[in-house]
Amino acid sequence: MINGYAGRILEIDLTTERVEWKPLDEDIARLYIGGKGYGTRLLYDRTEAGIDPLGPDNLLIFATGPLNGSVAPQSNRFAVVCKSPLTGGIGNATCGGSFALGLKKAGVDVVVVRGRAKRPLRLEIDGDASEVNFVDATDLWGKGTYETQAILGKKRYHAVIGPAGENQVLYAGIVSNERIAGRTGVGAVMGSKQLKAVSVWGSRKLDMEDPDKFKAYTKEVRRIFKDHPVLGESMKRFGTGGIVNTTNARNILPTRNFKYGHFDGAMKISGEWIEDHELKGVKTSCIHCPVTCGRDVEVDGKVVKGPEYETLALLGSNLEIGDIKKVSEWNYLADDLGMDTISLGATLGFAMELVETGAIQNADGALRFGDPAGISEMIRDIAHRRGLGNELANGTRRMSEKFGGAAFAPHVKGLELSAYDPRGSFAQGVEYATTNRGGCHVQGASMYLESTGPLTINPQNLKLKADLPIVQQNLACAINSMVLCIFTTYGIVPKAIHAMNPNSWQHKALSLALENSGPVFRWAQSIKGSPMLWFEKWLTYITGQKFSSGHLQEIGGRIFNLERMYNLREGLTGADDTLPDRILYEPTFEHMKSGHPLDQLLPLYYKKRGWDAQGIPTARTLERLKVLH
Repeated sequence: MINGYAGRILEIDLTTERVEWKPLDEDIARLYIGGKGYGTRLLYDRTEAGIDPLGPDNLLIFATGPLNGSVAPQSNRFAVVCKSPLTGGIGNATCGGSFALGLKKAGVDVVVVRGRAKRPLRLEIDGDASEVNFVDATDLWGKGTYETQAILGKKRYHAVIGPAGENQVLYAGIVSNERIAGRTGVGAVMGSKQLKAVSVWGSRKLDMEDPDKFKAYTKEVRRIFKDHPVLGESMKRFGTGGIVNTTNARNILPTRNFKYGHFDGAMKISGEWIEDHELKGVKTSCIHCPVTCGRDVEVDGKVVKGPEYETLALLGSNLEIGDIKKVSEWNYLADDLGMDTISLGATLGFAMELVETGAIQNADGALRFGDPAGISEMIRDIAHRRGLGNELANGTRRMSEKFGGAAFAPHVKGLELSAYDPRGSFAQGVEYATTNRGGCHVQGASMYLESTGPLTINPQNLKLKADLPIVQQNLACAINSMVLCIFTTYGIVPKAIHAMNPNSWQHKALSLALENSGPVFRWAQSIKGSPMLWFEKWLTYITGQKFSSGHLQEIGGRIFNLERMYNLREGLTGADDTLPDRILYEPTFEHMKSGHPLDQLLPLYYKKRGWDAQGIPTARTLERLKVLH
């Protein structure tokens, strides 16, 4: 077996309560690394087209990668893959916490769960003994994620759902410690299987090809991160909440259901405000991560995890709420109930506009922009599918099909948009439209290199806006297959660029050069001998196979195209590669006559991807990337 892998897949059938241990397929590992890539390959190969996402034939796949179990910074994540009940296409999410470490210590690379239990169950996986116990979880059913984990104990590693997953809220997530695999409804799939929790333990250690080089280089990367203006300074000081004021200043902070990009009350929900007024206890991080982007705040007399940027925006400015205490309360409530705060906030904002237009009646005054009254109770109603909450539990696409308002329903392919308005970030808009799981930023994060980072490339022209999403999407696919945190990519932009005066001629010249670097940009990412960053060096030192940025682009492209083929198989087409009408046609900048120019960029994106005019990968592309074998 390649170093970095445990070499085992655990297959679990909840219907029959049977277990089978299988060897990891080395060929798949070489082509897809692990994590999201390996999981997508399994889902594509082992499920039939058209299955019910909430039925027993859907697979729930927990997957690690070769970096998990090491001390590499930000290597603590695991991936979850399934058919999404929210979109009907590929579903996946990644999560921090400790569960990935637990899987590797148990000597398990991938857990594949199928079927449906006859009663609420939890799984106990003893990796050292290669034993799996099916334990009645009726006593845990209905409990929140925090209480559930407390009952299960600290000596093991857990992945659990809350009431939102049990009641199959379509954007329910899976929680490990205080982190959540939130997007695409993976928690609803776990709930549909009547699986409350998975607990793992073991004593195995990660085998590496060159542990001395890995150790020495990891020490160097920690020094780089510590000295980096984002990873070692701004994020360490303000957490991801420091992005609030940046996006607000650039008019891309979602406000009033994405109607506007600027919120006058942004400062009071920002990372700077939390730092000065709300911070309690210590700043926190995931295992082995030096960044400490987590923030503890106080909710109802308890010190709990504070909200991240996406939550601050979607449950704050998007609802026109400038009260950090309320946003913190709703964040804690959503985490405990086990649901994605991005989809939650976007759905609440959409519902508020439906109430405002009269499309939804009898909301009991709970859904008004700028008014926090009744929101906490509505979040509980969503998790338990009570009253109007039962409608909101289905997400914005299904709500628009029932109540109207499709023009301002903030989703792509059924997945609610994350907190970057693409009218001020054109590459991010292309990324939203084409990303296989729907409107999500962590499947590429083009906005960082385009509009929110230290080197903006004129986010409102067309140059590089079809190239950038491809490179970023490919890189994200590879990173989510190792499995690493997407924040590690922030270190790619060197300290010297951060130190530049944005008004200097040097900065302007560099930005202009990057804007016009399309052919060189594509070529530099394609060559196999291209530079090695920490991602590639870690993979090389652990596995013994030599990786470069070009290799990661190829692997990421393979994964992305496989996801695309899965979506096409499930009925999604190029017509789904679009943005809400509000984003396409309503301007938020004075100089704009319309919204995002997706119609000009999408054909170019397809061509550069090696897809035909309908957005279908060509046979040549699939053959080159070895997607269908």
